[in-house]
Amino acid sequence: MSSISIIGTGNMARTIATLAVAGGNTVEIVGRNQSKAAQLVRDLGGNTSTGDFGAVPAGDIVIVALGYANVVPVVTQYGDALADKVIVDICNPVNAAADGLTTRDGHSIARNVAEQAPAGARVVKAFNTTFGAVLAKGHPMDVLIAGDDEHAKARVAEFIESLKLRPLDVGGLTMAHYLEGTGLIMIGLAQHGVGNFDFALDVTVPS
Repeated sequence: MSSISIIGTGNMARTIATLAVAGGNTVEIVGRNQSKAAQLVRDLGGNTSTGDFGAVPAGDIVIVALGYANVVPVVTQYGDALADKVIVDICNPVNAAADGLTTRDGHSIARNVAEQAPAGARVVKAFNTTFGAVLAKGHPMDVLIAGDDEHAKARVAEFIESLKLRPLDVGGLTMAHYLEGTGLIMIGLAQHGVGNFDFALDVTVPS
């Protein structure tokens, strides 16, 4: 099992933390609002704790579960406190109209995080192609991941498997741009083609 710190107290933070606790992982919740973080820990039970915002996270894997505009500033603020950690970026940088990304072509929030992360930190993109409402139901589903460090991806994959989900590696961190584009497409499907957010992207190999 893994030792996880989650920065954030929103819906995705709660959902991933709930699955992590059920999977036997040690979970630390970190938020700017200590009372919200403490309440989430009480709700989760299990082997959970709160951490101080900006301090060295207890977990070896640090999941940044924040809105896209806050991800890079928070990683920058943490600075050397994230040294030697595996940083997982889960955000989707989608504009207000939900018809485009806020990043430049070929760029991604995950890449921006890697550029600001301290020495020894490794960045993995994951969970941005999974809707929180579907994750919360606990159904088996695929989680697409990208990153340049194979060992870091293996550790994140092991964590994902503990949630009873299937990790699928799409390649290096350059692919994070396309994962964020896939997240945008899924939002478009939810708003138009499917009509709701109660679906998942699954990979099927024909027999």
